[in-house]
Amino acid sequence: MPRADAAVGVFADLVGQDEAIETLRVAAASAAQVVSAGAAGAPPGSVSGGAMTHAWIFTGPPGSGRSVAARAFAAALQCERGTGCGECAGCHTTLAGTNADVRFVVPEGLSIGVGEMRALVLRAGSTPSGGRWQVLVIEDADRLTEAAGNALLKAIEEPPPRTVFLLCTPSTHPDDISVTIRSRCRLVPLRQPAADAVAAVLAERDGVAPDLAGWAAAAAQGHVGRARRLARDPDARKRRDAVLAVPRRLTSVGACFDAAATLIESAEAEAEAAVADVDASERAALQTALGAGGTGKGAAGAARGSAGQLKDLERRQKSRATRAQRDALDRALVDLAGFYRDVLARTLGAEVAPVHTDTATLAGAAAAKWTPEATLRRLEAVLACRTAIEVNVKPKIAVEAMMLALWRG
Repeated sequence: MPRADAAVGVFADLVGQDEAIETLRVAAASAAQVVSAGAAGAPPGSVSGGAMTHAWIFTGPPGSGRSVAARAFAAALQCERGTGCGECAGCHTTLAGTNADVRFVVPEGLSIGVGEMRALVLRAGSTPSGGRWQVLVIEDADRLTEAAGNALLKAIEEPPPRTVFLLCTPSTHPDDISVTIRSRCRLVPLRQPAADAVAAVLAERDGVAPDLAGWAAAAAQGHVGRARRLARDPDARKRRDAVLAVPRRLTSVGACFDAAATLIESAEAEAEAAVADVDASERAALQTALGAGGTGKGAAGAARGSAGQLKDLERRQKSRATRAQRDALDRALVDLAGFYRDVLARTLGAEVAPVHTDTATLAGAAAAKWTPEATLRRLEAVLACRTAIEVNVKPKIAVEAMMLALWRG
């Protein structure tokens, strides 16, 4: 029986993960004992951390709350009461991303490089300014390059006494995280939250109407962030409607290429809108730092010397835009896969709730027309497209191939 208070304090936003919350709470309490013993003058290592360890891996499907869990645990480690109360300065500053002893690595581009990782590991090895822990949270640790992974591995193998590493990855498969790093970390598996749990969060905490919350939770397939976006953003709902209209648009080879172009253009537009403000502010800040608009004797020389730094910024921004485009495209593919899943469930008479309740009529018509094998081939084509994009096949080529496979069945 889950604890009645399983979702209070810093863990309030972690939906449907009672077992993981209990594990992290016990570890945070154990960590607090180590801190208290150190403050009382006990020699390092004289008090066992028990359930606490220096390296953790949070795994689970998209939307399960990997980064939410890691951030909450980091806050619990900095909690002045040692409980993750969510009320003290340690909790508030960590959750807000302003705690001096907690560093978050949120990759904006396609990978996390070795230079960035070495610098972060070096800083994370310093003595905690607040007297508790230095915490390094790496979201999307599956994007570590091989060299960056090796740099992190060395730090995990020889950890400073008060440093904690929190890694977030989709799984412990060697494609996501190295076997050696995995063997030195404690695993916290997270599951996809149930739609009713996500709907309850949207209704109770975000004030979303119950009917809309239930629809968004089902459509997002348990992904809390996506459900919140669908419930709040009319543009997100329009993009989803356009994606779910794809199956009935595929009437010829030409229509397949048109549908692919539309899907790619939509993902590009969504990504551009998502990064435009950040790109502009970064460029303006860099130009100001480099003396843009200056009229002194050194202004011309400074302007010439700034070209390299502006190019480096443009390269990082291009990588971030590519990542944003792929993420937007992946969300569309997940929606499309949900439709074909609904068709397959209708064809087989499976007693499961549909993902997309608003396309039930279209799914029923398709179920009457297609064989189960043809529907399954279509679903596999969507999943194959996602895999192809993950391994850096050009999105246009992958999506065009998928559209042709969907049309042929």
